[in-house]
Amino acid sequence: MQMTGAEAMVAVLKEHGVDTIFGYPGGAILPFYDAVRASEVRHILTAHEQGAAHAADGYGRAAGKVGVCVATSGPGATNLVTGLATAFLDSTPLVAITGQVAKDLIGRDAFQEVDITGITMPITKHNFLVKHPDQLVGIMRLAFQLAKSGRPGPILVDVPRDIQTAMVEYEPGKIAEPERVLPDAALITAAADAISKAKKPVMLIGGGVISSDGEYDAMHLCEKMRIPVVSTLMGLGAISAYRKLFLGMTGLHGHERANNAIKDADLILAVGARFNDRLTGERHSYSIDKTIIHLDIDPAELDKNILSKFGIAGDMNLSLQLLEKECTPNDLDEWWSIIEKWPEPHEDGGEGNEAPQFFDALNPVIKDKDYIITTDVGQHQMWAAQHIKIEFARQWITSGGLGTMGFGLPSAMGAQIARPKSRVISISGDGGFKMTGSELFTIASYNVPVTVVVFNNSGLGMIRQLQTVFFDKRFTACEMPGYVDFVKYANAFGVEGEHVSTPEDFAKAVEKSLEMNKPYLIEVAINPKNMVEPMVAATGGINAFVKFEK
Repeated sequence: MQMTGAEAMVAVLKEHGVDTIFGYPGGAILPFYDAVRASEVRHILTAHEQGAAHAADGYGRAAGKVGVCVATSGPGATNLVTGLATAFLDSTPLVAITGQVAKDLIGRDAFQEVDITGITMPITKHNFLVKHPDQLVGIMRLAFQLAKSGRPGPILVDVPRDIQTAMVEYEPGKIAEPERVLPDAALITAAADAISKAKKPVMLIGGGVISSDGEYDAMHLCEKMRIPVVSTLMGLGAISAYRKLFLGMTGLHGHERANNAIKDADLILAVGARFNDRLTGERHSYSIDKTIIHLDIDPAELDKNILSKFGIAGDMNLSLQLLEKECTPNDLDEWWSIIEKWPEPHEDGGEGNEAPQFFDALNPVIKDKDYIITTDVGQHQMWAAQHIKIEFARQWITSGGLGTMGFGLPSAMGAQIARPKSRVISISGDGGFKMTGSELFTIASYNVPVTVVVFNNSGLGMIRQLQTVFFDKRFTACEMPGYVDFVKYANAFGVEGEHVSTPEDFAKAVEKSLEMNKPYLIEVAINPKNMVEPMVAATGGINAFVKFEK
């Protein structure tokens, strides 16, 4: 059937079950907006295009679907860049649709023309400039297929204005099922034998377990083998923090028990983790005298940062199922007796540090409830990761790879819209909140019932901490030149809120907000001298913890 390119774009969205998109219009994308207006697809008008990208990211992570964001040409498209890079490094399935000037104007420095495919090439899984109307439907379908197949990631489709208005042929298509990549059977057998013989094994769970919905297969394996489990920042929730097998988060700000286990292990089974520098610290000491088994959907990750004895590329779920079938339990009583002598995760935090107590106080409020935690980036992010007990996959949404300040609030909005029956708690520091806090306007306009928490120390806490540790307390550009009352800021958008200064009051305020069907902001005053502990020294091993002066 014949329809405009813009109408065909909307039809492809509907084919793929897209019910909500986030965006900001402009001249080059207006034909598409006109088609959206006449459809059942819901459009959320954000305050800024960066907010649209982060909201689509949060939507995709929370729902386990492809998030969609939209922008016009020029500055609209370039404002998506930070969000696309965030999604790329965290392997989030996302499709970004951008308008472009008409084909005959491309390359002539037309008004709001920019080479967005060139700009985003390094930070997208793939991108397309549609050059002919006949290509449009196929490219749109391929974008969704690529976004969610294999290692998920963001795809950008740049559509000139005249292609949106051109007549194209559209026929409903069948959605192609992602092909399952089979792991090497011989490697599975060899890895299973090594796991079965290990005296001190550890399973390291990364974000790939969650994006592949492989958390149950991972847990079946570790339960059968009674293997202790540690998590990357992105893997939190793949195993409940209340399970005895869980030793905590590992890495730069990992729990002492988790990092000690990694240091002393004779075998690490890494599942969907990419061994980045924040996870490993000094790489040589990380892997020495260990058998490394690395499972990942992306073969490019194998041996990229840490050399593995068994690098197994393939479908995560199938790999885990085959390993479980071939593994034979070993006696790990001696290993567990060593582990249990180390501090438990809730015992970390540092003597005299008040900030972790706020996050500990949150646990009784949210336990066994249908909640989602999103965070910004900084000290509050690490305290949240260390002390909030995440119970299930997709309950924890944060910017791991890029470390994007400003991610928390818009991603919370997207997550809440994706899962309206859940309750989303957005946790930010005052620095990151100032970057995208204007999305409170969007949240208020659509009455998205997010609980918005701002930890306010009137500064950039992680910068202050790094300058304390590495620059002999030569502080610069880490303190804000004045106090901002974020409750009054929220009031300006019609959002109610309150100030709290104790963990007890914080818990009560969150509990109260969760009973409301509207957004609510809680500003928490914290001591700027609080540090995130534990912290691993830059040049030491994974358990060479920094000693802070008190």
